[in-house]
Amino acid sequence: MTAESAQAGKEAIGLVLVFTGHGKGKTTAALGLMLRAHGHGMKAAMLQFIKHSRSNFGEHRAARLLGLEIMPLGAGFTRTAKDIEKSRALALQLWGIAREKLASGEYEMIILDELSYPLQYGWIPVKEVIEALRSRPRGMHVVVTGRDVPTELIEFADLVTDMHVVKHPLKKGIKAQRGIEF
Repeated sequence: MTAESAQAGKEAIGLVLVFTGHGKGKTTAALGLMLRAHGHGMKAAMLQFIKHSRSNFGEHRAARLLGLEIMPLGAGFTRTAKDIEKSRALALQLWGIAREKLASGEYEMIILDELSYPLQYGWIPVKEVIEALRSRPRGMHVVVTGRDVPTELIEFADLVTDMHVVKHPLKKGIKAQRGIEF
């Protein structure tokens, strides 16, 4: 932690930010915050609840180059998962890691990417997440992403952005593009 980030951490009131909705850009917005925090010498980590543990998308490659911590620990997109119990177990495993990081005092920003899905499926209780957020160190920012974030978490958050689809190339039959979707 640099002197600048230590001073900012003393003055900072950690915020809970939620990026939700059916539009594109939730994870991308969280990555932007992570990059901004890194630029200020703040220690940040992104924990990805759905992306496969072997994911090697653009953000993972960039993170390695920049020395950013991104940990995917999922079985891929859950709605199409063949083994739901495996997806559930991985989500619970990553939630355990998240709770440790939230309580550690080592980080100034934690991103819980696509946490909304394990919450929706009832794998992780919303009340447990809110309690962990309440108990985190004072200056730590937490970002939660994903569609259909539960109302309780929306009400608890300090900032909520709902991404809406106005227009999307998939509707024209254009497949996901490298550097945009992955």
